[in-house]
Amino acid sequence: MAEESKPNKNSLLNKTNVSSHLAAEDEKQNSLKGPLSSSESASTSLALDEKFSEKLSRAWGVVEKSRHSQRPYTLDYLSRIFVDFEELRGDRLYGEDPALVCGVGQLKKTEKFSESKSVFFIGHQKGRGTKQKIERNFGMARPEGYRKACRVMDLAERFKKPLLTFIDTPGAYPGIGAEERGQSEAIATSIMKIFKTTVPTVGIVIGEGGSGGALAIGVVDRLLMLENSTYSVISPESCAAILWGSASESKKAALALKLGAIDVLKLGLCDEVIPEPAGGAHEELEFFSKSILERIHFHFHDLEKMAASERNTLRYEKFRHIDAAQHGQANV
Repeated sequence: MAEESKPNKNSLLNKTNVSSHLAAEDEKQNSLKGPLSSSESASTSLALDEKFSEKLSRAWGVVEKSRHSQRPYTLDYLSRIFVDFEELRGDRLYGEDPALVCGVGQLKKTEKFSESKSVFFIGHQKGRGTKQKIERNFGMARPEGYRKACRVMDLAERFKKPLLTFIDTPGAYPGIGAEERGQSEAIATSIMKIFKTTVPTVGIVIGEGGSGGALAIGVVDRLLMLENSTYSVISPESCAAILWGSASESKKAALALKLGAIDVLKLGLCDEVIPEPAGGAHEELEFFSKSILERIHFHFHDLEKMAASERNTLRYEKFRHIDAAQHGQANV
């Protein structure tokens, strides 16, 4: 892929009307060609409005697909890419958090990789149906969830096994109880621990990658994103409420945040985008799971060629110098 240009620092994350901004830029260009007639001006304005509406719809469409009710969750993938797996529960300090599933399993073989591989895993689980969604807190983990994740990171380090993470959360749970039990500390410790681990680490954003809740298990050697997934510091609704005072501006926020997989790749925040079936990951789950398994094997195989010190150096450099211009060679 050709090297990408650096993102424009004139971010759309402001309270001005984005459509007006685009119209002003177009008018500036047209002024160099001479004055426009009233009919030409009206035609240009209409074309800009249509173009902007198309961009809004495309950006929001990605958000909707990442939240699709039938979209596969972590356990859906685990049952298809592992020969067998054992879930580990509890943080050994407070209790169990079903919003994060953690454990150890054996990856299946593939056509290109003829050996199965034992790995530890961590993944958000949203749940299906009202009862499960409440039980799993819509995939929003509490402190005990992230401390459970840290426990599994320690096990991966102790047994020198790779670590695989699945990211799918609107964000860490912001409730009073979570804050009382040290939510920010738990997230910070999780980020620090996964960043310092010496074993190969691969993460996949399978749905929503929201805020610190995603980052807590996303500071990995290789971060992959499914085509219809998102990765952002804030949800479009919350962003719209802050900038425009209303969640009704969510589509505009989604466009401004550049949270779609291709945009995230261009910004150098992920390393690869995995194409999905036309209707989404849920349409051909059995076949698509094999594609994901193949990419997991590929990246673990590649990372295991390196010494632990080299992986850690590359991991540090990756996050220290995140910049679109320096990551123009990322793969689609």
